Amino acid sequence: MNADPGAGVALIEDEIVPVAEARLPILDWGFLHSDATYDVAHVWQGRFFRLEEHLDRFFAGMDALRMYIPHDREAVSNRLHDLVAASGLRDAYVEMICTRGQPRAGSRDPRTCTNRFLAFAVPFVWIADPAKQETGLHLTISRMQRIPPASVDPTVKNYHWLDMVQALFEAYDRGAETAITVDAEDNVVEGPGFNLFVVQGGDLATPATGVLPGVTRRTVIELGDAHGRGVQAQSVRADTVRGADEVFITSTAGGVMPVTRVDGALIGDGKPGPVTRALRDAYWRLHEEPWYTQAVSYERAAGVRHGD
Repeated sequence: MNADPGAGVALIEDEIVPVAEARLPILDWGFLHSDATYDVAHVWQGRFFRLEEHLDRFFAGMDALRMYIPHDREAVSNRLHDLVAASGLRDAYVEMICTRGQPRAGSRDPRTCTNRFLAFAVPFVWIADPAKQETGLHLTISRMQRIPPASVDPTVKNYHWLDMVQALFEAYDRGAETAITVDAEDNVVEGPGFNLFVVQGGDLATPATGVLPGVTRRTVIELGDAHGRGVQAQSVRADTVRGADEVFITSTAGGVMPVTRVDGALIGDGKPGPVTRALRDAYWRLHEEPWYTQAVSYERAAGVRHGD
């Protein structure tokens, strides 16, 4: 490869190339129409975390969008392992993608498209890095409504993010760092790549509808159940977030991350709360458990095909 593999690598046409050299044809509907689905897993200290759950969601998304790739889940898993091994990254953000591809020349019939599989591995991405997690994020509740589920199914991971990008700009204009969107009834739903939880009187709640059911969200729900602190999936009003004892967000890109300010006002005493901290610590301890993780064999990199 012609670039530093530590910066990331990509799988394009079944060849591993430096991520900076990865290209998608301009006529691919993944680019032209945002006609694609994807999923993101992470590698921490040389081990994939809950990769099987990410593969489940990726293949379910392709089924929902009537997409097909000539690889079964074992083959996709092997390719992701190969990518990380080739990158040499011990902490990585790993994305698998299926695009609609290109239709037959002169056609707009999606049935004539050959779907395209690609993937990349880059250094671990944080929504809030460990230093920021010690103080917590400032979040705004956006006036931007998320695309309704009746229009775009949020349980199929997609790139329809214009509403969330506009919400981010709104947050930056208001001096915040990130944002949560709402539905037509002023219930919070999801943010750019994360789910949201609130803690009130020791009880936990997370939005039930209009959201991608994240793998990290699922992990937190399981941890709550295991520790006798059940999580209610329900409608969560914007005012409930503003008045919560604790607020945190969850994502593959950073795990469990505290929010200590909403719309400029402090949450609780303005510091990450005890429930958030306990769940964050429990989440990262799971990364040491073999039944949640898969070790990357970095020795296999020598046998992986690279682009010229």
